[in-house]
Amino acid sequence: MKWPFIHKGPTRLDIFTVMLTLAALVDDPALELRVVVPGRDGALTGQVLWVHNTELPDPGPYVREHEVVLTNGLWLDRVAPADFVARVAGAGAAGIIFGLRVEQRDTPPQLAEACREAGLPLLEISVAVPFTAVTRAAAAIQAADRQNALMSMVRRGDELTSALSRGAGAAGVLAILRREHELPLAVVDRMGRELASAGAELDAGQARAAAEALAGHPPPLEADLGAGTRAALFPVGAIGDADAALLCLRPVADLTREERDALEQTARYLSLEVARHQAVQAIEMRFAVELLDMVLSGAQRAAEVPGRLRAFGVDPDGPLSVIALAFAGDDAATRAGMAEAVTDFLLADGLPAVVAAGSQDVVAVLPFRSGRQSPAAFAPRLAAAVSHRLAGGRVVVGLADPVPGAAELRVPLSRSREACRVLRGRRGGPVAASFAELGSYRLLLESHDEQWRHTFADALLGPLREHDRVRDGDLETTLRAFLDHDGQWAATAAALYVHVNTLRNRLAKVTELTGRDVGRTADRVDLFLALEAAQSG
Repeated sequence: MKWPFIHKGPTRLDIFTVMLTLAALVDDPALELRVVVPGRDGALTGQVLWVHNTELPDPGPYVREHEVVLTNGLWLDRVAPADFVARVAGAGAAGIIFGLRVEQRDTPPQLAEACREAGLPLLEISVAVPFTAVTRAAAAIQAADRQNALMSMVRRGDELTSALSRGAGAAGVLAILRREHELPLAVVDRMGRELASAGAELDAGQARAAAEALAGHPPPLEADLGAGTRAALFPVGAIGDADAALLCLRPVADLTREERDALEQTARYLSLEVARHQAVQAIEMRFAVELLDMVLSGAQRAAEVPGRLRAFGVDPDGPLSVIALAFAGDDAATRAGMAEAVTDFLLADGLPAVVAAGSQDVVAVLPFRSGRQSPAAFAPRLAAAVSHRLAGGRVVVGLADPVPGAAELRVPLSRSREACRVLRGRRGGPVAASFAELGSYRLLLESHDEQWRHTFADALLGPLREHDRVRDGDLETTLRAFLDHDGQWAATAAALYVHVNTLRNRLAKVTELTGRDVGRTADRVDLFLALEAAQSG
């Protein structure tokens, strides 16, 4: 048989493109096939499912789509050729092979004309060649097709394994697939981050659309990325939810079987790379969180801080800044992917940083630089970028004054986080502010050590907490709500879902237990500072 082959390079196996088609059968000289009617464009090279031998006058119910009908025409005395062809074409057959015989040495002209009108290929086979020869040839082609598909999968698997072992990453994996199939490819994770691409360019909106499709249970086979772009989606991940998706920017219907098989195999190998990438990120995040613990531990672990900063590419002996971010008004202030979004922004600005995600904020420790790269200058852009990346609400950034080195990080760490906490609770105003800009009472609390703040808070709030513990009461919650609503009785009662008289009775009890009257400004200040000291401690 004469099969075309595609050579992919000197280091690769020559993989033959073997597929059962009418053209492949015609190319076998042993079959002595002649094309009588070529049919519509591409019909001879279209894939054939199998061959079906029949002499029924109506073979339609028994012929599968893309099968070739083998017939000697024994039905010619029972049905007109046009009717026979109509029933074969209606079944979706790939064509007809008419077997000549001693009694019928020519293909009937009426049969050829009917096939021509139906756009259905018609071939004739010599009297000397039995239909079993066609069946054997078809089986041999399909066996070779399966063998080559297996060889291609094994070869591709070897190359993908080699690429991953060399550390080529997701981009290296896509490059291997692109050498074999010139498809537009991209890998996008659940957060809408593009991990790699080859021959495809996704904008932020398309990446988010892919992530939304990936969140489906199960993910769809095809995703609408907008702007008329549809992409075949191949989930990437271990057991459970997919961590990412291999996207081919073509509809599923436009992909050949070989292309789909290659994409599915590549997606499985990408699972290894994505898992490795996530493991590295988890380790880096754990080390980053540990760095914050070291800083907050003070002298106990101060000696470990410089080495940890150097591991992240941050010079511990140079001036350093600390910033803290969170979503405004969000109880779950940090969201999945927020730390990665901050890291990507800072790296794009050429700023190495240690980025750690906490339960209430994301903190970054980075070298201090003036001008456009100073935290005060880039904070609004950072807030906007994180909000856009995560399709979230308003992001706020707490700032602190820079310090000359790693030994003095504790104060800016606590101040930037406190500034972020205050900004979270505000309905408007700037998206970024420093600790010093947020109110003198915070500077007053900060000027005292933690032990003093605990003592001051316990002295005033201790009786309220004991009362609440014994009686399962809400005095401390009521006091905080009253002060948060600026002493407005009706608004506080509505927020607590209680009657105003109930509110008055509770606050009278607060006065009795603390000796502070919430109706007096000086006493309100004491109670407010006690609540703030308790929270900051």
